[in-house]
Amino acid sequence: MSADLISRARAGDGEAFRALTEPHRRELQVHCYRMLGSLQDAEDALQETLLAAWRGLGGFDGRASLRTWLYRIATNRCLSALRAASRRPAKEWDIPGVEPPEPTRIGDVVRLEPYPDALLEGAGTLPLGPEARYERTESLSLAFVTALQVLPPRQLAVLILRDVLGFHANEVADMLDTSVESVKSALKRARAGLYQRRTVADRQPPPAAGSPAEDAIVATFVRAYESADIAALVALLTDDVFVSMPPMPLEYEGRNVVARFCAGIFGSGRRFDLVPTRANGQPAFGAYLRAHTGIRHGTGLFVLTLAGDRICAMTRFENSVLPSFGLPRSLP
Repeated sequence: MSADLISRARAGDGEAFRALTEPHRRELQVHCYRMLGSLQDAEDALQETLLAAWRGLGGFDGRASLRTWLYRIATNRCLSALRAASRRPAKEWDIPGVEPPEPTRIGDVVRLEPYPDALLEGAGTLPLGPEARYERTESLSLAFVTALQVLPPRQLAVLILRDVLGFHANEVADMLDTSVESVKSALKRARAGLYQRRTVADRQPPPAAGSPAEDAIVATFVRAYESADIAALVALLTDDVFVSMPPMPLEYEGRNVVARFCAGIFGSGRRFDLVPTRANGQPAFGAYLRAHTGIRHGTGLFVLTLAGDRICAMTRFENSVLPSFGLPRSLP
């Protein structure tokens, strides 16, 4: 059937081409997201990949699987995008009436967006290759994707293809038009760079998604945040809790400074309602600021990283990401 579809697609049958590529669409989008760190950039790269595949199907010789061939195109499209992209400027603090505390440090990853869990359906239907070192959930977590973004483009591509997707070294070398030795060297450097960036030490694993344990943490967080109960909120945090706000570079680490940061957010009577969703396999919330008019304005999206029965990280994104999660810009 695949051979028949390929023949028809080569003859210009768009429906046959869609039948060939649709089973791989979601996983290719996730692959582009891991490489680019942005849902919008990933969608753009996916569209370019499908267009290139449609135009170049006559050159598909069948030596590798169609899936591998599509990954080759997608990876090289992402590499081109990374090399052509100028560094995005960090955004200045823009919350009126709130003076943030001195940050623990200034981050260097501002090119980052969350990935809606709703888009993951169909993205993991095929088993990972035997070389894969990471579970699917871990390899899409915000901590992992953030750490990937500081790797040089070629190292980034090799690590994802080898350690996340499990392709063999010779397959990766063919995808990148390089040697197996070059792939092994790039992978070694990428692993070292990733190890330096990742801060997951001896933390407990997060509770299973949708489990009673996760639901309990989430419910407690919502109550504390919506009521501006700083003490209850801080009680949920690990000692080394980490807060970041891409594309703003300010980063805060540790309970005390995060408590001061939250106190500033809730100052002047600011109160919020949280609407639950999920991002990167983690609990997430659209945050809506209550106004005296009764309208609640979306101010951003929070993603929680859990460790055991505590929150070890909170990442806040701009309100521009809300539509990707099916959330409105404002609530009545």
